Amino acid sequence: MDTASEAIHSILPIFLVHTLGASVVMLGLIEGVAEGFTAITKLGSGILSDKLQARKSLTIVGYSLAAVSKPLFAIATSVPMVIFARMSDRFGKGIRGAPRDALIADITPPELQGAAFGLRQGLDTVGAVAGPLGAMALMIWCGFDVRAVFWVAVIPATLAVFVLWLGVQEPADKTPQKDKRWSLRAALSLPPSFWAVIAIGAGLTMARFSEAFLILRAQEQGLSPALMPLVLVIMNVVFALVSYPAGALADRVPPVWLLIASCVVLACAHALFVFAPSLPWIMAGVAIWGLHLGLSQGVMSAIVALAAPSHVRASAFGLFNLIMGLAIIASSVLAGLLWETLGSAATFTAGGVFSVLSLMGALMCAPLLRRG
Repeated sequence: MDTASEAIHSILPIFLVHTLGASVVMLGLIEGVAEGFTAITKLGSGILSDKLQARKSLTIVGYSLAAVSKPLFAIATSVPMVIFARMSDRFGKGIRGAPRDALIADITPPELQGAAFGLRQGLDTVGAVAGPLGAMALMIWCGFDVRAVFWVAVIPATLAVFVLWLGVQEPADKTPQKDKRWSLRAALSLPPSFWAVIAIGAGLTMARFSEAFLILRAQEQGLSPALMPLVLVIMNVVFALVSYPAGALADRVPPVWLLIASCVVLACAHALFVFAPSLPWIMAGVAIWGLHLGLSQGVMSAIVALAAPSHVRASAFGLFNLIMGLAIIASSVLAGLLWETLGSAATFTAGGVFSVLSLMGALMCAPLLRRG
């Protein structure tokens, strides 16, 4: 599904602006509203999943909505039609996110939670690389026919739904015990380890603003427009390669160690972006940024899975995703303001400060996040 979605999203700005005549302001508004809508929907679907004890069914609904949205991009003849397709796609992502992660946690033994979420994060990132690269290849092969790419994206999206439907089985016994039913009090009484990873994750997200700023920094150092996608490719390749080993390691050592390492790595990346004398150093910073993502994203999901009781696990994932979504919006707005008023160095200096603050928080919370 990520391959299909990223293939579309990588060329959607061109389609909106150059084919349908949308303004850049409209493009930004569509993307901002879509991501915010996704974050809010994840919380709602997580709560619903716990109340109904439904994991696979809601996950199928979410993936199916995303698959159905793909042809809508191909037949769109106006900006409102694209907005409807984009919101349908993000609505599907929001519905499936928390139940899917809760389902992964439910069917995975506790001693393999880190590996499971590392694998899931790594494959997500493979899609983020394969989608844009596939879109570029198809654009060249089809004579830059954007709609043809949209139609081809329907194939992997549909396959994703069938794989989930036929290949994934929920645990046989899902009947909640009398004292294990979902309740608002139970959802708000999650253990301290959950709130600790929320705090650390929010700090890291404030330090890790939109990757668009990495592209702008590389452009400042002379990267040509034709090679700009290389920034995201390098970042996502490292991200994908590191995610599973980091998750597997989190099953053998206290996961907080990986989060502490990720804070240090992110601070180093920001230092490179501030002081880099040439483009190769910027690209090294991009690779280190991907290393930080690989060390942190799947590991945080594994900690949430281990910290949350099964009857409120989807709600916990929904709340976690909502807070991370709001934090990335806030961090990107702050980064843009600093860039416009004080320059790129101020943006990455602020990111470095948030990285150090997150490191301090991770060290303080370490006792809460140790296994057992």
